[in-house]
Amino acid sequence: MKRRGFLAAGLGLAACNRSSRKRVAVIPKGTSHIFWLTVQAGSNAAGQEFGLDILWNGPAQETDFARQIQIVDSYIAQRVDGIVLAACDRKALVAVVDRAMAAGIPVTVFDSGLDSENFTSYVATDNKEAGRMAARELARLVGGKGKVGMVRHVPGSVSTTDREDGFREVIGKEFAGIQIAAEQFGMSDRGKSMAAAENIQTAHPDMVAFFCSTEPSTTGTALALKSRGLVGKVKLVGFDSNEAMIAEMKAGVIQALVVQDPFKIGFEAVRMIHEKLSGRAPVKRMDLEGKVVTPENLATPEVQQLLNPDLKKYLKG
Repeated sequence: MKRRGFLAAGLGLAACNRSSRKRVAVIPKGTSHIFWLTVQAGSNAAGQEFGLDILWNGPAQETDFARQIQIVDSYIAQRVDGIVLAACDRKALVAVVDRAMAAGIPVTVFDSGLDSENFTSYVATDNKEAGRMAARELARLVGGKGKVGMVRHVPGSVSTTDREDGFREVIGKEFAGIQIAAEQFGMSDRGKSMAAAENIQTAHPDMVAFFCSTEPSTTGTALALKSRGLVGKVKLVGFDSNEAMIAEMKAGVIQALVVQDPFKIGFEAVRMIHEKLSGRAPVKRMDLEGKVVTPENLATPEVQQLLNPDLKKYLKG
């Protein structure tokens, strides 16, 4: 009986220890791109530093906002201690975030915002400024003149719309010799982005450059340029990075990438929840800077650290 009582007490102590750790659900827009894996690594790093259990789950496709709503509702039902969310759609996710906040669950919105201020904190790249940076780099590459095309992300995404708006703003105000001839959505899909770029190129064969606002749109457009023998002839300024995109830059297919720091985004988004759960008042908004990466600065230590975070250290498997 003494041994049984000792075991029961031990099990009870273990359960108590488990329950003392706060659970934070991190819900990305999607799970298939390296950007989100790097966000996951950053959120796990924050979990380790602050003693939080990180629960990671997101829709397979960045356009599936209905699935994302289901995931958030599930975590609300589980009574997690905090939620970190990159909203697939600026309007569709407002109600579920309202439900979480009404249930006393703090929400950090990251990467892509909402048509609402009812959240604890917002952590993201300053996407409008990043779009402006892309516009100035593209203008430099084409000598400030010519027709350009845009392969956009998806309708309703705040982060990418801000990038696209920033790009248009600078082209319109600062570069009268550049005309944005056409825009199409790539729908967060490399194949659809490739088709969009090819459609634009067919309609405007005198195009001199493309701006692409995400990883899949950049990758798809690079494929289109290669398939049509336009490498180097049509400049490509893209967004985000992965190993294949860096290889395309070295090969001269991509001339510039505006790169975020997804590891830091994931870390800081979770840190905001930790501050709230610790009784402090986190900042309402944290804007992080983008970085223009070109073949000229690709090998610098600063850029290499940004492009190659230690994912294995923070991701299992």
